[in-house]
Amino acid sequence: MSDYRRRSNLTPPLGSVSFGDLRRITPVSSVFGLDRGTPIDRYYIERFLSDNAVLIHGRVLEIADRTYTERFGGKQVSQSDVLHATGDSADATIVADLTNAPGIPTDTFDCVILTQTLHYAYRMEAMVSEIHRVLKPGGCVLCTVPGISQISRYDMDRWGDRWRLTTLSARELFETSFTAELIEVAAHGNVLAATAFLHGLATAELTRTELDVRDDDYQLVVTVRATKASAS
Repeated sequence: MSDYRRRSNLTPPLGSVSFGDLRRITPVSSVFGLDRGTPIDRYYIERFLSDNAVLIHGRVLEIADRTYTERFGGKQVSQSDVLHATGDSADATIVADLTNAPGIPTDTFDCVILTQTLHYAYRMEAMVSEIHRVLKPGGCVLCTVPGISQISRYDMDRWGDRWRLTTLSARELFETSFTAELIEVAAHGNVLAATAFLHGLATAELTRTELDVRDDDYQLVVTVRATKASAS
């Protein structure tokens, strides 16, 4: 088929796409849509945590604050710890670099909540190894990482914003420490959700039907549930 015939069969035809308010070289919001409502990536992150809420129990470690520990763990949590790299969080109970945290005893936590954090570390494999070490046998990490995303300027200027992952790279990364059969990896999002997220639109500006369509070629958020093998 000639190039002309290929172009004549395009739907919509070449040059007829209407960009509307999105025909711009600056985003609608440069802070992920926080100023407009709930960011679109949080829709997928919070649904993942809700689906796995039964695993958020016992002694739980979360990064920076305990928002999700309290929201999804509730009375199932017997002890809530918060790790912060610099101690700037008022909630911090542990000040440490999670790529090398010898001060945290082995086999300590029943659950680690690691949302949108792993990609800040250059040594991601070391962080996964430390998480595996500090989990109790049978404990799990609930991890989310960005796939399609802008840079977080706040984090870039403080400790770095380094990586974007796919389901393949996330699985291979966690298999360096966790047993393959005890790892579940999934992608969330689609081209519309990704486009809206890059422009900083909020969750409320798309319908649930639009958000729930899953297209593995447009991985906005990648989620990982990895369980440490039991002692037996």
